[in-house]
Amino acid sequence: MNTLLAPLRELGEYEEITRALMQSGGKASVSGCVDSQKLHMIFGTDKDYEVKLIVTYSDIKARELLEDCRLYCRESYFYPAKDLIFYQADVHGNQLSKERIGVQRRILEGKPVTIVTTFAALMAHQLPLSVIEDNVICIDKDSVIEERALARKLVAMGYEKSYQVEAPGQFSIRGGIVDIFDLTAENPVRIELWGDAVESMRTFDVLSQRSIEENVTQVCIYPAAELILPQPVIDEGFRRIEQDCKARAKQFREQTKPEEAYRLETAVSDLREQVTQFQNLVNLDSYINYFYEDTMSFTDLFRNRRCCVYLDEPLRIEEHARAVELEFRESMTNRAEKGYILPKQMAVLFSVQEILAKLESERILALSTMEFKSFGIKFPQRSAVSARNISSYNNSFAELVKDLNHYKKQGYRVLLLSASATRAKRLASDLMDEGLTAFYSEDSDRVLQPGEIMTYHGSVLKGFEYPLLKFVVISETDIFGRQQRKKKKKTYEGQKIQNFSDLKVGDYVVHESHGLGVYKGIEKVAVDRVVKDYIKIEYRDGGNLYVLATGLDVIQKYASSDAAKKPKLNKLGTQEWTKTKSRVKAAVNEIAKDLVELYAIRQQKEGFLFSKDTVWQQEFEEMFPFEETGDQLLAIEATKSDMESPRIMDRLICGDVGYGKTEIAIRAAFKAVQDGKQVAYLVPTTILAQQHYNTFLQRMKDFPVRVEMMSRFRTAGEIKKTIEGLKKGLVDIVIGTHRLLSADVIYKDLGLLVIDEEQRFGVRHKEKIKQIKDDVDVLTLTATPIPRTLHMSLVGIRDMSVLEEAPGERQPIQTYVMEYNEEMVREAIVRELSRQGQVYYVYNRVNNIEEITSQVARLVPEANVAFAHGQMKEHELEKIMFQFINAEIDVLVATTIIETGLDISNVNTMIIHDSDAMGLSQLYQLRGRVGRSNRTSYAFLMYKKDKMLKEIAEKRLQAIREFTDLGSGFKIAMKDLEIRGAGNLLGERQHGHMEAVGYDLYCKMLNEAVKTLKGMKKAEEDFDTYVDMDVDAFIPPEYIVNEVQKLEIYKRIASLENEAECDDMRKELKDRFGTVPKSVENLIQISLIRVMAHRRYVTEIKGKMGQITFYMEPYAPVHVERLPELMAKYQGVLEFSAKGTPNFVLKYKKYGLIEKEAELMMSYTNKVLTDFMMLYDAQQVCAAT
Repeated sequence: MNTLLAPLRELGEYEEITRALMQSGGKASVSGCVDSQKLHMIFGTDKDYEVKLIVTYSDIKARELLEDCRLYCRESYFYPAKDLIFYQADVHGNQLSKERIGVQRRILEGKPVTIVTTFAALMAHQLPLSVIEDNVICIDKDSVIEERALARKLVAMGYEKSYQVEAPGQFSIRGGIVDIFDLTAENPVRIELWGDAVESMRTFDVLSQRSIEENVTQVCIYPAAELILPQPVIDEGFRRIEQDCKARAKQFREQTKPEEAYRLETAVSDLREQVTQFQNLVNLDSYINYFYEDTMSFTDLFRNRRCCVYLDEPLRIEEHARAVELEFRESMTNRAEKGYILPKQMAVLFSVQEILAKLESERILALSTMEFKSFGIKFPQRSAVSARNISSYNNSFAELVKDLNHYKKQGYRVLLLSASATRAKRLASDLMDEGLTAFYSEDSDRVLQPGEIMTYHGSVLKGFEYPLLKFVVISETDIFGRQQRKKKKKTYEGQKIQNFSDLKVGDYVVHESHGLGVYKGIEKVAVDRVVKDYIKIEYRDGGNLYVLATGLDVIQKYASSDAAKKPKLNKLGTQEWTKTKSRVKAAVNEIAKDLVELYAIRQQKEGFLFSKDTVWQQEFEEMFPFEETGDQLLAIEATKSDMESPRIMDRLICGDVGYGKTEIAIRAAFKAVQDGKQVAYLVPTTILAQQHYNTFLQRMKDFPVRVEMMSRFRTAGEIKKTIEGLKKGLVDIVIGTHRLLSADVIYKDLGLLVIDEEQRFGVRHKEKIKQIKDDVDVLTLTATPIPRTLHMSLVGIRDMSVLEEAPGERQPIQTYVMEYNEEMVREAIVRELSRQGQVYYVYNRVNNIEEITSQVARLVPEANVAFAHGQMKEHELEKIMFQFINAEIDVLVATTIIETGLDISNVNTMIIHDSDAMGLSQLYQLRGRVGRSNRTSYAFLMYKKDKMLKEIAEKRLQAIREFTDLGSGFKIAMKDLEIRGAGNLLGERQHGHMEAVGYDLYCKMLNEAVKTLKGMKKAEEDFDTYVDMDVDAFIPPEYIVNEVQKLEIYKRIASLENEAECDDMRKELKDRFGTVPKSVENLIQISLIRVMAHRRYVTEIKGKMGQITFYMEPYAPVHVERLPELMAKYQGVLEFSAKGTPNFVLKYKKYGLIEKEAELMMSYTNKVLTDFMMLYDAQQVCAAT
């Protein structure tokens, strides 16, 4: 890094500073420093310190510094502070622990490291490094592992046991295969055992559960929790807790405070029960001093390493630290007095004085803008440098060139930093065109000469210059004014719904021929010494149906948009299901016909051809302050190519709120305006109109585009003016509610209509929209996710783009689940207000929402609290929401109306009252309302504790816990929402039919109907093929223990199509569960036989020892004249009968050995099916696939 750091050594004060820091415990302070230049100073004075600890005063500042650190040192990490106040929660997301443990791991590994943190993070009590070190499990090729002991150890280290590893911090053990997902690792590791010895180790992918990297030689598993609790530690800790509780309760009773005493005792006994019975070690962090006597601060972790501590603005650090300490002390004293906590729980924070005392012995360099006096640490060596920030160029390249010419004349050394190498090269060539001798170099050690201008690939937030050294660094953000850094994509994405076959006993299922029943589990049935697995389904009035596990593809899980409503079961052997099915089939055919006709009409009509992107368009898009996600880029690309084609655009864009739908619309609108067309942007509510209007104005301010709004926030005069402007073509873009659809609004030349949340417009408005749609390009946006399955069947009829990837800037939401307690509510609100944020308080009963509002106002008198609900008069509601958007209201107590589309990035805390009474999909959508900015946001799910409901509450909490970010709760929620989305897309009537047959079957039927109409499939080909052979074909219970996984594998084997897929399946099974047993191999073979038979129009194959019967589809397009040729081939062992259902019977000699018998039967079946080919024309067989 000589290019950057060499000039610093010419500084007069440089020698003094480095000399002062050479001694251990040396101190120096430098004033006159500015933003990014501080890091230049830090790394410039670095004398190979193993640990560089940069301490700052806020999380946001720390994340900014971290971005800048990356230029100098790749190994830079952020160490976040613990949320001490919310220790009490039952459930935490593990995001913070993950970052913290990652840093502790780096320190333990002894590598040189740069850590950026806040002073608050240094104040928490932590376990000594030695304890963490003792709890690292290292496994290599020669290790011997006892599964039970390993499981116990992992649980003590904070890992959670599950049947399939899906998220960091989980492990699973099944029949000689151990999967562990280390909290700090990219991918989980799979260890295969032979007895107790390690046979092989490899990493695997969470989504597919398939191996990635084979032959891992050694793996180290670090703890997944910051409090490590083996059994002896727990026992000793509880002895101390109970002893303390007794003494404290006695004190309370002496002070005549029986309520507090009782509260404390129940809290402790609950805790004991939770730990001993449920093995739930989640919220014990605040009891750290009971379990471990000798705790440390983070600063003690590198006592014996060469370390240097850098303080960014010492006075602000101290102020922030004292505030944290005060908040904590007050809240803890309060709680201790009310009997919520034990005395030692107040001591989980070192005081500011104690930490400063610990820092005394370290080397310290303090960096500040102004000279400072009274700070807790003395600095004998004080220097001042003269440095200043570069003033921003606001996109003016001419200004930059002017300044660079000036710098060059003065003999400055200039370094221009750009975040990508291609842009750095382009910048150099652009400057050359302006007559400056600039060059691009990748050599970071090249020493700059006076008057040289060099561009380099790297980035800092703000540029800086040293006037005395004649050295200047200019960053891309100074030139182009882009403050938000673009982010790299993360590769680890959450789980998409891969298959919804997570069937549990008691779930509703739909069988395509028999209707709706209840799934009762897998049963093994042995007939004539042949074992098979059957799925048992129970119907109304006690009827049971046993379905062979090989024919699983005719069963779907029943899903409907109202998960709480119980569907009506069908009765076996009656006509009701057939009737329902044919009713739905008729409706599906009708909608498919509509869709296909609509498509044909749209194909024939010619629309306006928009021209290709202009320079302005590129400039406009460059100004977008965030990194576009991959999905967003694809959607933008697709929208533009639709506009540039002669076809009329009708594109639907689905994506959650805040995923960047509006930006796509803005770019399309800008494109339309450039070709002299007008744009109408239709939104369902006045508030949204206002929000979008502000966004459009902001984005278009540098361009000659006139944007107007029509809504109730405008006076009659203003609206009249807008209408005239539209008629004359003076207004380019108009944003408004359904007022835009009124008869008096006439456009001069409308080119694009954007509809936001179409499902929220009434029928009349929809009709009006339809008329406009005929010859104008239309872009529809919706936040309800549209299901993938439906998406597939509508492809080519309605063009769709789906945004599934969350924007990079978003911080994950810290979710806490806790019982309702006023202290907590008060603290959560105060804490959010102290960082100038706002709070949502969700309360879902309208009748006493006012009481709750006044209760909240009483808790937090300094806050401005208001309430909103759907039964208010529309303009009242608008007024309140408008005030909330403009930050005049601090806390909004609202019913779930806030889940509809408002995007307020200043709201970063949400408190949900009685969260256990809400559905998961509601919670999921509500949670999406916070966490819109780059601050950490909090969601508190409160519930009322009820002793009687222990078991139900446990279950519900389990569901919510999954929902914190880790598990399948999301999948269920997504499913609910998707079904709702499907209903919206297809209209109300279809929604009823969807409920009748269940969502998956509905999609299957719709798909087939569309295919038939498009002529891709003949109508009569609808038949199923059953294979029932006397072959052991099942998954042994010891091979896959977990029933959910077993079902998933059955379902996937049933849907195999060809040999390649079978090979893939075998590989996966071997990878995940060990060597494939014979009975599973048979299962795969039978699946292939079924596919082959279906292509030959065979409806059923029955295989008994010595005889195989093939039943044919009566209307199969067989060339009857070729039958004799086929029969002749088998010389009398194959018989054909046309009575009833046409069938072939093959008789052969038995073998006598069961295993051989099975192989023989399958090979004969394959042979006959292959020979059946001669009865058909080649294209007929293909048609059946």
